[in-house]
Amino acid sequence: MKLSPLALRAVSRRARDAPTLLRQTTSLPLHSSHRWLSHTAVRRSEGERKWSTPLAEKIATAIEATEPMPLARYMRMCLTSDLGGYYTRGDLKEGHDQFGLKGDFVTSPEISQIFGELIGIWFVAEWLSQGRPSRGVELIEVGPGRGTLMDDILRTIKKYPMAPAIDAIYMVEASAHLRNVQKNLLCGPDAQVSESKVGYHSVCKHTEIPIVWTQTIESIPKDPKKMPFIVAHEFFDALPIHAFQAVELPPNQDASNASSGPPRTSPTAASPPTAAGKPNIQWREMVVSPVPGQPKIDQENPEPEFQMSLAKHATRHSRHLPDLYPRFRNLKSIPNAVVEICPDAGLYAADFAARIGGSPKHPKPEPSGAALILDYGPSDTIPVNSLRGIRKHLHVSPFSEPGLVDLSVDVDFTAVADSAIRASEGVEVHGPVDQAEFLTRMAIRERAEQLMRAADPERARDIEKSYKRLVDRGPNGMGKLYKALAILPENGGRRAPVGFGGDIAGA
Repeated sequence: MKLSPLALRAVSRRARDAPTLLRQTTSLPLHSSHRWLSHTAVRRSEGERKWSTPLAEKIATAIEATEPMPLARYMRMCLTSDLGGYYTRGDLKEGHDQFGLKGDFVTSPEISQIFGELIGIWFVAEWLSQGRPSRGVELIEVGPGRGTLMDDILRTIKKYPMAPAIDAIYMVEASAHLRNVQKNLLCGPDAQVSESKVGYHSVCKHTEIPIVWTQTIESIPKDPKKMPFIVAHEFFDALPIHAFQAVELPPNQDASNASSGPPRTSPTAASPPTAAGKPNIQWREMVVSPVPGQPKIDQENPEPEFQMSLAKHATRHSRHLPDLYPRFRNLKSIPNAVVEICPDAGLYAADFAARIGGSPKHPKPEPSGAALILDYGPSDTIPVNSLRGIRKHLHVSPFSEPGLVDLSVDVDFTAVADSAIRASEGVEVHGPVDQAEFLTRMAIRERAEQLMRAADPERARDIEKSYKRLVDRGPNGMGKLYKALAILPENGGRRAPVGFGGDIAGA
């Protein structure tokens, strides 16, 4: 599946229409060390180029000081920069964030509470199938958004015997504003917060279980005695990617040439000579630079201030990164082939696997736990040209208004699965399967009908509309584009998890 950068994806978290069952949350006032005038054009001196945001100027200055930057660096700055990154900016007010009607996009948990309830049931089923331990369970969510998903998960789990077995809940969140929103929802506006070298601590209002907020998953200790249950919903799609294109070079040109001047053709060039008749194909990285001139930025539909182009020479990423993966190496012989690679996705998948199955650095005598990844992307092909921008529920250029526009890409589920399996001999991977298939097997229709019977007619119609939206199998339906992938303790294929064709064991 290939989607253009501005393809209409009314089914993704950046849906055009607002959810009918949107839940509102409140937060305590955010104290920021700086104020960011997000809609004010900035210029350093009279006559110089204007920029839409301070972050746009910062990106341009960084490029001017060095050279066009890799796409991954551009994405990282746009999303998490200290100077007005999309998720870390300091201009968000109480009751306002990137989610929902007043924000830029909606997510599945905010479309229907049933989504989070079924994720909670999935973890309960895994807990039952893995021996029902009376303690040692950890719940971990990466990229928790408003905290809506975890709130629904905890509200569901507390009805089952699994609840007393949970030692702690970890929320991996880089945004100080969103950490505050999550704390207010999960613990209450008046809940006390303490700080340690691990993160920020409070207590869950549902279960009185400790909740810890960390900025990175590495801050969460890897304890071999713990049973981690990890959920990553629409998290991997926001991780920065590198993009590469296979380029046919003139014979004997040195692909390792790091200058922008004429290529070296010396017989002592670092790259080996090509065999007679074979093309000299090398990877070149997609890089970002400012567009020439002065784009129109003071308007409702601002023009892009940056553009993506092919690097004129080899970069350290193009020389090494694609060749680390056999499936990318095989494409190198095809001129103009394009691949997207997300190293961070591999690191997170490897971390999940190590916590569940152990690793050489962190051995775990008895693998336990599970990870559930839900996101959008192709199930068995390499994403191509998938970078998108969204603002106020509309698709916009990903190179306009840096810091005000959300960026996302398709998830390479095959690469995620490979990274998990390589990281730990103690895990196996199931899926990806379409979200419609996963939720249907988890009995979403039956749960919706149960809620509809107890609701008034108008509410029942909203419930039906919302659940059907989650399992829509149309070409652009959430049920088709979104996928679910599970990482479990290795069991020789004897047991598939619920939602992936299996049943509850040991219930």
